[in-house]
Amino acid sequence: MGIQYILEITGTFAFAISGALAVKDQKHQDWFGASFTAFISSIGGGTLRDILLGSYPLVWISDITIIYAIIAGILVTSVFYKFVLRLRKTMFLFDTFGIALFTIIGTEKALYLGVRPEIAVIMGVFTATMGGVLRDVMTNEIPIIYRKEVYATACFTGACSYLLLNKLGAERNTAFIAASLVIIILRILAVRYHWSVPKFFR
Repeated sequence: MGIQYILEITGTFAFAISGALAVKDQKHQDWFGASFTAFISSIGGGTLRDILLGSYPLVWISDITIIYAIIAGILVTSVFYKFVLRLRKTMFLFDTFGIALFTIIGTEKALYLGVRPEIAVIMGVFTATMGGVLRDVMTNEIPIIYRKEVYATACFTGACSYLLLNKLGAERNTAFIAASLVIIILRILAVRYHWSVPKFFR
């Protein structure tokens, strides 16, 4: 079991917690709603990517550990709900590491399947963000990509950085780590200094 796989499972676990927490302000907070939202948050982006790329079986169908990670996230959220709420900053870091990891994994997989680099970047961004978008839609929130904070833009920048490093002949692990750090640092700085993407309509 490699470090990348462990981080991927950890990211899935963190996304499941964010999905389960998303129903806390809903009128009906039953187990099914929280669990379904957690599943969608965790696997939504990767599932959409694989369907668009025609890659079967879907990753969570072929690897049961992903399902177990989601279930663990749901249970942890239910049992340690108040404690988890106090870890907002920690969960932000988990989420940031998660989107960085999933962006590069999605980009790599698309390239491996032979699509053009431009499409690979889109697939990387989809992998990282679409689960959160679906979560927000399901809970009647403004999707995170439409909020002021830098989110999808950080993923896009990281995916492009990976392509550039790959083109320059960088070793795979070096390119993976460097591009992930681009996303992590950009996201943290954007939140710290309240950066936002320029408005489309002025």
